[in-house]
Amino acid sequence: MGSTSQQHRDIAARQGPVRVAIITVSDTRTRANDSGGDLIEQRVTSQGHLVVFRTIVKDEPDQIGSLLDQIVDGTDARLLLFTGGTGIAPRDTTYDVLARKLEKPMPGFGELFRMLSFSEVGAAAMLSRATAGTYRGCVVVSMPGSPNAVQVAMDRLIMPEIQHLAWEVAR
Repeated sequence: MGSTSQQHRDIAARQGPVRVAIITVSDTRTRANDSGGDLIEQRVTSQGHLVVFRTIVKDEPDQIGSLLDQIVDGTDARLLLFTGGTGIAPRDTTYDVLARKLEKPMPGFGELFRMLSFSEVGAAAMLSRATAGTYRGCVVVSMPGSPNAVQVAMDRLIMPEIQHLAWEVAR
């Protein structure tokens, strides 16, 4: 790892807690059974960061797109974490909506997520359309809805770089 990445992490670490929005995309989840959203919130808050918005939205493209804009316009979240709707089933539309809106895609997130998932679930990892990128001054990350997938994404990819991600997009 280059020294520039470490210098950026060091600077980012001094910026204070990251403000996070958590969005679960599901036609069936409720706050009572949103284990993926709960896992994200636990990971974020256990590291001293702030959840400034959390909701569940139906897997409807217009609702997902509107909600993305509402969060960007109406909150001070810098990291928007979507969970659910990333597969290839007809109702899975999160990727489609976000891919149209991302200004600077970060293909490495999806690539690394699928690589890590492959060691857990084998070739089924290719069914995931996990993605990330920037949108209007925020980092947007979209991961599958299963708690195991959320754990992999949060523990191996997002939390180790959470402050760096938020700093890079805001500097």
